Amino acid sequence: MNSTIKKAVFPVAGLGTRFLPVTKANPKEMLPIVDKPLIQYAVEEAVAAGIQDLVFVTGRGKRAIEDHFDKTYELEVTLEARGRHRMLTSMRGILPEEVSCIYIRQPEPLGLGDAVLRARSIIGNEPFAVILADDLIDAAPGCIAQMIDVHERHGASVLAVESIPPTDTDKYGVIESGDFANGIARIDAIVEKPSPASAPSNLGVVGRYILTPGIFDQLADLGRDDNGEIQLTDGIARLLAHERVLALEFTGQRYDCGDKLGFLKATVEYAIKHPELKDEFLDYLAKWHTRR
Repeated sequence: MNSTIKKAVFPVAGLGTRFLPVTKANPKEMLPIVDKPLIQYAVEEAVAAGIQDLVFVTGRGKRAIEDHFDKTYELEVTLEARGRHRMLTSMRGILPEEVSCIYIRQPEPLGLGDAVLRARSIIGNEPFAVILADDLIDAAPGCIAQMIDVHERHGASVLAVESIPPTDTDKYGVIESGDFANGIARIDAIVEKPSPASAPSNLGVVGRYILTPGIFDQLADLGRDDNGEIQLTDGIARLLAHERVLALEFTGQRYDCGDKLGFLKATVEYAIKHPELKDEFLDYLAKWHTRR
């Protein structure tokens, strides 16, 4: 896909507390859905949308992410010597040659807004994508590709949104908007994690953003919230006073893999579609169901 957006930011410095103890020494973004880590699904979505520069905002204990996208000479030599050509091709295809990885450190967990702001020197004066690997989105074309198409037609920032249970508004940035036409609406307001009683709607922002560089000035002027963090949602709320920001009800299935149940749902559904596993796995599920 040819795209005017060539850079994507992956905030991967989070502590992964909802998956402790497995995330004590392992990045949550490296948790596998069948045979690929979450961060690889996110990168594949970006690359399929034409993005070439991947900016990872990392923290302590995240070295495994960098290693995953690095060349592993010894392993490739071993696979080739053993004739494991299909596996070798899969390893070499993790990252296309034309795609670059850039790593920036976030020394403290100061929020999503702080993570995005740290990428400013790399992004420069260009629109860019932000992708949260926790949100695995199964879509064709990919969610980011859908959003880039909207950005290129309208020249505005774009947030991916979906309907959420009213009781869950305190887990999301929630928007207020005009009517949707062809899945697109102009955002009038956005609030970070409102209570169900005060939420402006049941449309929550999920982990995909296309942002103009104007967001950086807004984030730079923000102070920390009551939790000591800089919230991307608050920066977008300020951006609304200067620019249009659009919401897109994307086409596709989202799995919240930052949540244990969401992670298990994604694992089961991706296993059902896996070309090497689906028949045996479906047979196993059927037998398990009869044993209940």
